[in-house]
Amino acid sequence: MAIALSLMVLASIALVLGSIALWRRPGHRRRAVLMLVLAGIMAINVAILTVPTPDGRSLAGIAKTQEAPQ
Repeated sequence: MAIALSLMVLASIALVLGSIALWRRPGHRRRAVLMLVLAGIMAINVAILTVPTPDGRSLAGIAKTQEAPQ
């Protein structure tokens, strides 16, 4: 789970940087906006998995404690 979260954070950073580069090129503004939207969605997914609930547990922590199906 930690690898997936790390890759999502790195991918969202890459998407933001790529959208900045595309924003400067004429004719690619729509793609830049879509890349920013995707980066935001990925950041929200990471936050959902890592922010603790009121009882102090996060979804990533709960997934770590459960056994994997065999």
